[in-house]
Amino acid sequence: MDSFGDSSIFLHMNDGTDERSYANNSSLHRKIILKVKPILEETITRLYRDSSPSCIMKVADLGCSVGPNTLLVTSNIIDIVDTACTRLNREPPTFQFYLNDLFGNDFNTIFKSLPDFYSRLVENKGHKFGSCFIHATPGSFYGRLFPNNFINFFHSSNGVHWLSQDPLLGLSREAESLNKGHCHLVSTSPPTVYKAYLKQFQEGFKLFLKSRSEELVTGGAMILLFPGRNETPRRSLWEVISLTLNDMLFEDLIEEAKLDSFNIPTYEPTIEEIRHVIEEEQSLFLQRLEIFTLPWDEGISECGEDSFLDGNISAQFIAKYTRAVMEPLLSTKFEAKVINELFIRFQKKIVQLMKLEKLEYAIFLVSMTKVNP
Repeated sequence: MDSFGDSSIFLHMNDGTDERSYANNSSLHRKIILKVKPILEETITRLYRDSSPSCIMKVADLGCSVGPNTLLVTSNIIDIVDTACTRLNREPPTFQFYLNDLFGNDFNTIFKSLPDFYSRLVENKGHKFGSCFIHATPGSFYGRLFPNNFINFFHSSNGVHWLSQDPLLGLSREAESLNKGHCHLVSTSPPTVYKAYLKQFQEGFKLFLKSRSEELVTGGAMILLFPGRNETPRRSLWEVISLTLNDMLFEDLIEEAKLDSFNIPTYEPTIEEIRHVIEEEQSLFLQRLEIFTLPWDEGISECGEDSFLDGNISAQFIAKYTRAVMEPLLSTKFEAKVINELFIRFQKKIVQLMKLEKLEYAIFLVSMTKVNP
């Protein structure tokens, strides 16, 4: 996401380990990762069996963020390969894991968790298990991160829907004014604004695929997980944030100029839009494209809460993880008291919406392999 310039340092989740940190508000993300673990197992097993990276297996997690989920995929892949080695009677490979995110990501918290991770690995696998080296690779995944023919497997969860830049940046002032009072796509957004978001997604995703195809070894694979749109119309989280900020604008609680200059750089594509870019770029073969749904409060049980007792508990859970994701970006335009008021109102709006409609994510799973040259 280099095109945001200096503000790219704010495109990250809340760091640290306190109550508002992403590390303590990422159980929904964990549920998404665990939901597709069987497909990850199938892909990694096939990759290891067919390409046999017997010496070194290089894996990159793009948009790794911070918190317990950062090393969850790493652990899962190690377990899968360990099982495959036993089944195929092979020696385990040396693992090289590359954790990627933007420069503002809290890599220090990840580093501090590594001693415990390595200790658990030795405890669970024994000293005879292959070596495991974990590296940080900061930078935008909308461009090259690794040498040619270098990576065996790419994984990215909840990352690709973040755009490389503000989608309305290049529009005329007249076009920008069409979405005035809103910072994302809402039901009243005109076609011009939709087209700008779609164009930015298409350009970024095409560059993403081209970069990964050059970095993958022949026969290498990639799994992407990110929110999208299917045939059932669904309200997006970003729309609720935009509507809440719009309410605050009408009550003169925020400055019009600040809201007009703020756009949330995310786009949730349709299956057809994803297929179109993959087919146009041509360098990767689409193995599978699946969609599943999860409620916005999925994962609340892991936090010790019971959403059936009180709808406000679910709304609070949703507000907390949304704030953990959005606060650094919001802080580029709005002061702390505005952000506090935003999420008080956001939580109340979620309570109201839950009485009227089903709040669900449509999560896309895209599995690809590198086309032979």
